[in-house]
Amino acid sequence: MEATIQETQRVVIVGGGISGLSAAWYLQKEASERGIDLEYIVLEKSSRWGGKVLTEEVDTGDRTAFVVEGGPDSFTTQKPWALQLAKEIGLEERLLGTNDEKRNVFVLNKGKPVVMPDGVLLIVPTKFTPFALSPLISPLGKLRMGLDLLIPAKDDDEDETLAQFIRRRLGNEALDKIAEPLMSGIYNADAEQQSILATFPRFRAIEKQYGSLTRGMIASRKKRPPTPQSGKKKSVFMTMQGGTNELIDALVPKLSGDLRLNTGVVTIENSAKNSYRLILDDGSELEADAVILATPAYISAEFIHEIAPDAAKRLEKIRYVSTGTISFGFKATDIPNLLDGVGVVIPTSENRPINAITISSTKFDHRAPDGTILLRAFFGGSRSPESMHLDDDVLLETVRTELDSILGIAAEPLFHRIYRWWNANPQYDLGHLELVDKIEAALPEGLYVTGSPYRGVGMPDCVHQSQQTVAAIMDTLKSGVQHG
Repeated sequence: MEATIQETQRVVIVGGGISGLSAAWYLQKEASERGIDLEYIVLEKSSRWGGKVLTEEVDTGDRTAFVVEGGPDSFTTQKPWALQLAKEIGLEERLLGTNDEKRNVFVLNKGKPVVMPDGVLLIVPTKFTPFALSPLISPLGKLRMGLDLLIPAKDDDEDETLAQFIRRRLGNEALDKIAEPLMSGIYNADAEQQSILATFPRFRAIEKQYGSLTRGMIASRKKRPPTPQSGKKKSVFMTMQGGTNELIDALVPKLSGDLRLNTGVVTIENSAKNSYRLILDDGSELEADAVILATPAYISAEFIHEIAPDAAKRLEKIRYVSTGTISFGFKATDIPNLLDGVGVVIPTSENRPINAITISSTKFDHRAPDGTILLRAFFGGSRSPESMHLDDDVLLETVRTELDSILGIAAEPLFHRIYRWWNANPQYDLGHLELVDKIEAALPEGLYVTGSPYRGVGMPDCVHQSQQTVAAIMDTLKSGVQHG
């Protein structure tokens, strides 16, 4: 038996957001653990790492700064993968949960914020009295929601839209006042197009198991383990004390590969020497044994239209919308009657130019100096697309008018920050998972796509998909020593 040392294998990762960077981390980790001789290169077209993960500190002359999020402000711990990554890179002591003292969410109803009844789990009421007394849903609407206990479960596995699912089980009013602003809001989506199987498969699973959403949610509530007497309860949403960008800032220095900012890809070709050749925007070329595309689906389609035309055509079918946020700092004395909760979600039927308002300094500690308040308004998406095209001055005045109308805030802000994310939010339309299956089946060996366009848009889903992509690559790459 003769041992032959194989050449170093190279993986090129295109895209330096959370998906691309976590792919690099797990590639590095797995190669080291398995003794595989592997090098990797991460290419990012922009001048910064992190993609839509973007935190800015705004100093207004106080001892501490405002911590302003341009993109996601947290990640869910019910999907454990982002939390796992944070712990792996040494951020456990920096983790920050939501403020449990003020957890109320309000819904704008006929122009006024109305508190979401206690016991509503995403959409389903699990406590009778608070729901029965709430003015949010009319008496007829409440009766219709109660019919969920009697309506037979869907007996096939066909996809349906979120709107179809909620109307079928709970009625129009539940869709308008609760499901659409909360569940479509998470995805910046249109409930009439949003796939239930791609975005909230748990609800279909509950329907199938229990025959009713209400029975299922009450059962799951009863099954929850009791909160321990000692020790801190794990928050459903977590972030870092200095903002989500801490995750990126801690991860990048731990990556030992070749990391290149300001480096774009023009196209990807087949290569006789290796599997692929990447043509870069400076005219240079890179050879690769495997390529991970952690870029928006329509960008990935441009790269591979010559070597994988079927996959490229399907990638182009993933629809995108543009979204934005505008954050404000205020003196607390200028807002004497601040809403007692973390924010307001706004149904599309209210016809407002914004989709939601988060009181960031209530949701998380360490977000604003003492005596100040940090708010963030959301606009764009499928629900207020016209707001994306307002220039900054008009947008500022428009949103300030909304803050006055909804929350009674007429004060001059200490500062504001606007972030616009053009064509950055993938839409999981009806049949999305089937489309993704077909995309993956049409990709040639050694070419992978990962990230928010495919099987989950949040940070945990992006990290998890990168883990799965790396596992698939490791199964196909040759081990460092081959015996012949």
